[in-house]
Amino acid sequence: MPRFSTFSIVACDLEEKSWGVAVASKFPAVGSAVPWVNAEVGAVATQSYANTSYGPNGLAMMADGLSAEETMEKLLAADEGRETRQVGLVDAQGKSATFTGKKCHEWAGGLTGPGYAIQGNILTGKDVVQAMESTFLETNGDLPTRLYEALHAGNSAGGDKRGRQSAAIYVAKPRGGYGGFIDRWIDYRVDDALDPVPKLGNLLELHDLYFGESPESERVKLSGEPLKDIQRIMANLGYYQPEIDGVYTDVTAEALNSFLGNENFEERANPDEGWIDRPVLDYLLKKFKK
Repeated sequence: MPRFSTFSIVACDLEEKSWGVAVASKFPAVGSAVPWVNAEVGAVATQSYANTSYGPNGLAMMADGLSAEETMEKLLAADEGRETRQVGLVDAQGKSATFTGKKCHEWAGGLTGPGYAIQGNILTGKDVVQAMESTFLETNGDLPTRLYEALHAGNSAGGDKRGRQSAAIYVAKPRGGYGGFIDRWIDYRVDDALDPVPKLGNLLELHDLYFGESPESERVKLSGEPLKDIQRIMANLGYYQPEIDGVYTDVTAEALNSFLGNENFEERANPDEGWIDRPVLDYLLKKFKK
């Protein structure tokens, strides 16, 4: 049976009410099996010779009120293959647990603290999980940012000693999903790449770009040279025909509304008021300006 030779971090942010897992491996599509998360319930990473039933069963136990430690005990007690498993758990209260079976391949082990469990097997050394822990604790920002930075630190410290292939991050918070209908806030995977962790970071940057919010101080009024740049882009793409003059008219606003809608940035600009968020403007200029 293939083994998920993997390093992962399971963690929560109780103030943000978010729970998540970040994971990487020299194995294809690690995100399809290792991370399991429910907001206000907990998170599970199941790896090594992964028993994927640990995911849904562990979440169900924590939903019933069992702690991470109690859940771990019940999962392992029911599994004859437990010594080949590696598991990390964080519950709704931020209590954590990690387990590394005696038959996991070296280097294998884990670390826990309030609100996090870190574990890995077939690693270049213990410094991988140590780097993940220190980076997670020292990084500011939301939970996805801290999870990714911890994963990146483990990757930079050596990661899976067999090499690199896939990475994933899954974070849930109440009403965190698109439109607020479900709790799946962040769910990105790189299933097969030579260096997947940086590619995962690129996906998180795109998530922030499309779904983030800028303060009013970062809004750019569309006039003069910035508007000329946008007019040129829209003209090249067939959205706009009049003169490139840096004057914001109803025709320009209509073209901009169509352009931004097709690029999925309607939440990051207001064509009626003639402004756009600076990060989105910078991205569009980089992507389209010739």
